[in-house]
Amino acid sequence: MIERYTLPEMGRVWTDQHRLELWLKIEIAACEGWSKIGKIPEEAVRVIREKASFSWERVKEIEEITHHDVLAFTTNVAENVGEPAKYIHLGLTSSDVLDTALSLQMVEAADILLKKLQRLEAALKTRALEHKDTLMMGRTHGIHAEPITMGLKFALWYEEIKRQTRRMEFAREEIRVGKISGAVGTFANVDPQVEEWVCASLGLSPAPISTQVLQRDRHAFYVTTLAGVASSLDRIATELRNLQRTDVHEVEEPFAKGQKGSSAMPHKKNPITGERICGMARVIRGNAQTALENVSLWHERDISHSSAERIILPDSTIALDYVLEKMIKLIEGLRVFPEKMQQNIDKVVGLIFSQRVMLALVKKGSSREDAYAWTQRNAMQAWETKETFQSLVLKDQEIRKYLTEAEIEGLFDYNYHTKHVDTIFKRVGLL
Repeated sequence: MIERYTLPEMGRVWTDQHRLELWLKIEIAACEGWSKIGKIPEEAVRVIREKASFSWERVKEIEEITHHDVLAFTTNVAENVGEPAKYIHLGLTSSDVLDTALSLQMVEAADILLKKLQRLEAALKTRALEHKDTLMMGRTHGIHAEPITMGLKFALWYEEIKRQTRRMEFAREEIRVGKISGAVGTFANVDPQVEEWVCASLGLSPAPISTQVLQRDRHAFYVTTLAGVASSLDRIATELRNLQRTDVHEVEEPFAKGQKGSSAMPHKKNPITGERICGMARVIRGNAQTALENVSLWHERDISHSSAERIILPDSTIALDYVLEKMIKLIEGLRVFPEKMQQNIDKVVGLIFSQRVMLALVKKGSSREDAYAWTQRNAMQAWETKETFQSLVLKDQEIRKYLTEAEIEGLFDYNYHTKHVDTIFKRVGLL
């Protein structure tokens, strides 16, 4: 399913062809760096720039013999360059190329994800403003609590996605580093100026210190950030799935012409997009655990992280790209049913005003304990008999000692619960 829906831009980041293209950029940049400090003839660098190339098929053929990907790559490049190829990979270790290229791929992936996050922010903003005053029931423990608006839900998600966007930007910066420091990171066989040149030419910062590899806390932070974004999408999708339930039915996912919900039951319109998002979020969170395990390596390096990263980094970024695209379309096309929201509010026969009744009694001089007991007594009766809470309160003689009929009727006003919506929207930056 993921392969079917992966957008070409993200898929291209993780192709073998693109990975080797980045390797070639790094190798050429290293030669240029050596030339800048007078260690490689400029003419040799010119030839390398002109002739350096590779064939993925040829690299695979050589790797069948060498069982080493970088050596297979440099061997193929040398076949095309000729004599000046002796300067390629000078003083470098394989991880210089591998880790620096991986950083570039992760930055590219982050840029794609950030664009999607910005689109999602825009979609949530639009729906928040559209439904700023659309009254609906707020629920705690799955039980009707007090009224909110659908716009507040969208605004809440908008603010959360803004936070996740900032975290993604920070994670991008954390991984925007390279290392060209040679075996075990001491620069014994490569000048630090070469690293500075390579990183500057690629838009990276040199890692202040490294071993033979970049330290994997950076990668773990990146993947856990992806997991955090996925979890926010999971939360939104879970809420929308709940609101689409038949017994609630306040929203509904877009349902395309010709779409079928069930092979057995023609009436079904299932929240399949939300379910996909929730399922993929679990996968991304699982990958975050692997990324954390990769932080601990033996001494100056081992490669226990490498095989895992070849799975979790493409899979996590591709999966998040997929679910972000799905969420954007879900939010943009979501059907909202205000009439059903009002019907669900009315199901509880005015019980949502219980707190207001209690507070009004306290304000008029009753003890909080008495106010709570009188209000709860009538609330429980309303639950059982379905007589409106307001009519029961009006008939309660102990309550009427404190509140007039007009005062009681004034307590049952939905506007009381939404009077600060504009203030909240302004705090979130939506107004």
